[in-house]
Amino acid sequence: MDYKAMAKSILENIGGSENVGNMTHCATRLRLTLKDTSKADDQAVENIDGVINVINKAGQYQLLIGTEVGKLYDEFEPLVKGNGDAAVTDSKEASSGNIISSIFSAVSAIFAPILPALAGSGILRGLLILCVQLGLISEGSGTYSILYVASMSVFYFLPVLLAFTSARRFGASPYISALIGAALINPDFIGLMGDAGNGATTDFFGIPVVLMNYNSTVVPIILSIWAFSYLYKFLDAKVPETLKLVIVPLVSLVIMIPLTVIVIGPIGVYSGEAVANVVNWLIERSSVLTGILVGGGWSVLVSLGIHWAVNPIMINNISTYGFDYIVPFTFACNFAVIGTTIGVYFKAKDKKLRGFALTGLVTIALSAIIEATLFGLLVKNKKLFLAQIIGGAVGGAYLGLTKVVTNAFVFGSVTTFPAFVEKNSSNFIQAMIGLLISLVVSAVLAFIFTNRDEKLA
Repeated sequence: MDYKAMAKSILENIGGSENVGNMTHCATRLRLTLKDTSKADDQAVENIDGVINVINKAGQYQLLIGTEVGKLYDEFEPLVKGNGDAAVTDSKEASSGNIISSIFSAVSAIFAPILPALAGSGILRGLLILCVQLGLISEGSGTYSILYVASMSVFYFLPVLLAFTSARRFGASPYISALIGAALINPDFIGLMGDAGNGATTDFFGIPVVLMNYNSTVVPIILSIWAFSYLYKFLDAKVPETLKLVIVPLVSLVIMIPLTVIVIGPIGVYSGEAVANVVNWLIERSSVLTGILVGGGWSVLVSLGIHWAVNPIMINNISTYGFDYIVPFTFACNFAVIGTTIGVYFKAKDKKLRGFALTGLVTIALSAIIEATLFGLLVKNKKLFLAQIIGGAVGGAYLGLTKVVTNAFVFGSVTTFPAFVEKNSSNFIQAMIGLLISLVVSAVLAFIFTNRDEKLA
């Protein structure tokens, strides 16, 4: 695939670089905020080789590309910006955009780059737990300690990683931002809490400071770098070029680290915990209903491109509590999509349709990417979409009823099953039953809803 030519073709058909207010990408989509969507020729863009689908929803112009979207973005970005400085315009919002679309765009841009690290670490954590349960590795051994560090470091140093990606999104220096994140988990800073833990106090020039343990946190550093982006842009505009090398980082660190630990950090910790607690409270109150809503509705959120708003809650639960109830419901959705492809494959006669269904089955089972099947098959056939939603809802209800959890933030596929491995072995068994229910229910319904002479639209 010639991604440079593809990027040029896309840009030509969306009104040129001057029509792009903001751009980012997630695992499968190029996400653009266009200043004037009427300048974009949707059909021409969709006809470009490599573009699977075009979705103009939630204030974003989204191009479904697949897992190679990062390669396209690397070619697309310089064409829009005219240079390779990724920190210059990532923070610009389109004037026509709204707050909701801006939030979704920001969350997507911040978390997308680190999702592979989170997923890989989560799978390693599950495999390590499994090895301990099978007696292959002892918890007191050096092997266990090294693999434990390998699997958990991404969570401990999450503030540093999020600082870097947030800086790219908001237009601040990624490296100064990473230093701000690193300061929050510096052992000397954490040591100020002593044995008291969160809520211990100290002072900064007489100003009271409520101390928090910021390792594995999500919200505080994102808020901090968002605030820092304004300071950074101000300093970048006002400080003479000859002094920027010293003055900008000096002033940034002196202002932002105290400001973060005194004001932004505690607010971020408590607000993040509050949101997570509300979601978890709802799950505890009616886990079955939550399973039905998330398991059945997750594909709808994905189709709208707004599922990213939920991901930080799942990541926060994993990093704070070591487990999460929501991730299993997303598995239910994915396995319902797999079930739908199975039903179509065994009912339809059209070779193209059966081939597309089989490709979707393999892709989701191995990589958890449902977008191609979702937009190429389900969205175009409402009966099949309904079959998938029902299958996901039924499987999600069972997972909620049995309180299945994952020990990692991963995408739902066969390769990520280790995330269900817990010291309580029944968790894995119940997870497999729930996912099988999703698959079977959607497969049966898809078989019933599919006409034998059905064609790939």
